[in-house]
Amino acid sequence: MLETLRGAIAYMREKQILHKLGVLISIAIIGTACFILYEMLKGLDTDDLYEALRETEVRTVLLAGLCVAAGYFTLTFYDLFALRAIGRDQVPYRIAAFAGFTSYSIGHNVGASVFTGGVVRYRIYSAWNLTAVDVAKVCFLAGLTFWLGNAAVLGLGVAYHPEAAASIDKMPIWLNRAAALCILAGLVAYVMWVWAKPREVGRGSWTVTLPSGPLTLLQIVIGIVDLGFCALAMYILVPDEPHVGFVVVAVIFVSATLLGFASHSPGGLGVFDAAMLVGLFQFDREELLAGMLLFRVLYYLVPFIISVILLSLRELIVGLRAKRVAAALQRLDDAAKPNGSPGSAQGSQSPVS
Repeated sequence: MLETLRGAIAYMREKQILHKLGVLISIAIIGTACFILYEMLKGLDTDDLYEALRETEVRTVLLAGLCVAAGYFTLTFYDLFALRAIGRDQVPYRIAAFAGFTSYSIGHNVGASVFTGGVVRYRIYSAWNLTAVDVAKVCFLAGLTFWLGNAAVLGLGVAYHPEAAASIDKMPIWLNRAAALCILAGLVAYVMWVWAKPREVGRGSWTVTLPSGPLTLLQIVIGIVDLGFCALAMYILVPDEPHVGFVVVAVIFVSATLLGFASHSPGGLGVFDAAMLVGLFQFDREELLAGMLLFRVLYYLVPFIISVILLSLRELIVGLRAKRVAAALQRLDDAAKPNGSPGSAQGSQSPVS
């Protein structure tokens, strides 16, 4: 059975069926989201939207910003964990934090985060003698942490409050709870699987040893904390009335984030927004949209600007250092030239000659 499954996957890869299917799914998600946004934003009162933005208290924005900062701080441990898991202990935390922050903030905004984040990571980690294969392993393990955290948050949240997921997927409440329990069961099964003995995926130099059971639990905790802070930032920015519990907002937020991720649109633009508007239909439209716009500024725009500035400064410093090293080598080379060289001979000619 396993060999048959592997053969089917190999055939689909050869024919690029999985790639084509992924493109079709992305187009379908984006198209559906655009239609929903068009329907839900018809008749939007821009004056009310501006008023909602203006009436948002500064302390509310600052508190949400602190939650976003805490989320990005937690996110830096994705890379640190992955580096330690593949045995690259020579990379210090400051480099892992820099690579993790810049790769995710740029990948979130540009889209196709697996590729764009990998490029940013390679540019940084190559200076620490990491190969492209090493960087690919870091991306894989960091992504695994992300998905384990999402599975845990969604599984626990939907099992506790399935109505939140039902507001987006329009499926029966019992079916959402059953799906959540299946997710949790799969998560427990995975932890038990890697706990039993060392597990490896991939072939040859691409082989990755999966984190052990205790380390997998640490992965899940890191993912939960990261998503928890981000969901809390969104919860702070949504309107106060009517009152909706944090778990509901968290489930809808994570679901909307995953839909945006699946669409591969930059920042989940359109898809995330449509899912949030559908899931939190009970809020005033203009007030909810104001909170979502502020969240985009805090979670996407500000980190993106900071990342571009930091990467630009890094490239400038690296370039200046390279020039200084090249100049020093040139001086050493000039000093090492023999006295009998043509330049030296001309300089030593006597006035008589």
